[in-house]
Amino acid sequence: MTRKGISVDEAQAFLREVAPAPLPRKVALRKALGRVLTAPVVATRDQPPFDASAMDGYAICKSLTDPVAQSTPLKLIGESVAGKRFEGRVEWGQCVRIFTGAPVPDGAKAVVIQENAKILENGATDHGIFIEADGWNDPKTHIRPRGQDFKAGHELLSAGLRLDPWRLSLAAAAGRKSVTVARRPRIAILSTGDELVAPGDEPRADQIFESGSFALMALCRQWGAKAEFLGVESDDLDGIHDAVKACEADLIVTIGGASVGDYDLVKPALERLGLALDFSSINIRPGKPTWTGILASERRVLGLPGNPASAMVCAQLFLKPWIEAALGQAVPKALASLPVATTLAANGPRETFLRGRIVADASGQPSLKPFADQDSSLIAVFSQSDALIRRSANAPMLPAGDVAEYVRLDRY
Repeated sequence: MTRKGISVDEAQAFLREVAPAPLPRKVALRKALGRVLTAPVVATRDQPPFDASAMDGYAICKSLTDPVAQSTPLKLIGESVAGKRFEGRVEWGQCVRIFTGAPVPDGAKAVVIQENAKILENGATDHGIFIEADGWNDPKTHIRPRGQDFKAGHELLSAGLRLDPWRLSLAAAAGRKSVTVARRPRIAILSTGDELVAPGDEPRADQIFESGSFALMALCRQWGAKAEFLGVESDDLDGIHDAVKACEADLIVTIGGASVGDYDLVKPALERLGLALDFSSINIRPGKPTWTGILASERRVLGLPGNPASAMVCAQLFLKPWIEAALGQAVPKALASLPVATTLAANGPRETFLRGRIVADASGQPSLKPFADQDSSLIAVFSQSDALIRRSANAPMLPAGDVAEYVRLDRY
């Protein structure tokens, strides 16, 4: 039986539940940016794999107990550079020139930074190094111990993590040439409506430019899915039916035709393909007509409202959780909270998400400021928003300075 007016939390949980299980793929590390791990990255060796110098200077067997010995120049017996270590052992009375990142020679207990050392010329090939008092009294060894960053066998990155530039670097430091990630779910997007015309085309006086698909295509890719645009279909049963029947996708997202008007034909058209509805509406503003169901071919459909702002709000709240589940990402933590910059009026019977901005108050502390006009057709307002402020159904007035939950929008 089709459900109506389910809660936002119920809709999100349902879409996570019905998302396909992640399918693992092995990809080259250089092509893995933005992909989600399905297997952990484990260190195969220590990093650094040896005691390494943290500074340019001289590696010595440091002694703090013999002032007479400390006044004697040390014999320079070689050097250790990154990628080419000194093979011998440092004894007392000796030192090795060393550079940042180079392996510390056997026997060395500290690196004296070069600012605290003087080179004494005693002939063409005989050099001595005099260590200043600051070098002997420096409490730091300036040595990075083996395994300081991570040790062999440690799990560095867990399954379910998205690979950003810093995590790619960590995987590379672990010696990984490739990683196992989730296949990108395939999403097909169809816009509907006689009133729509493609940007760049010549609209009639009673038409508007189609814009919702541009946001949704970009969001799908930003969230880790593959996106295909099926085009704009007029309010025509055959056209909508044919566009959906021919596509191959894990999820079909329709924009418009989601309500119950005479020209809302998406559901009637898809009934020809065996559409079985799971829910037909959500108790939310904007976006009440959002629905989902499954076709006889077992392809899932998510129907979004035609107003671009409504479609974007509902994509953030319902499409994103489906994609995250299909990639194997963990359920996000509870929403963040901030004080509101202005008083919020009492809310009606539908859970509401207000478009707003995170601003700084007089003391520099962040707060949430909703836009005055929340009409669901306003795209310009959405372009300036970085947060959706959550208001529970029938919530009382919220005074300025009190705390509200919010969804942070994924802005570049």
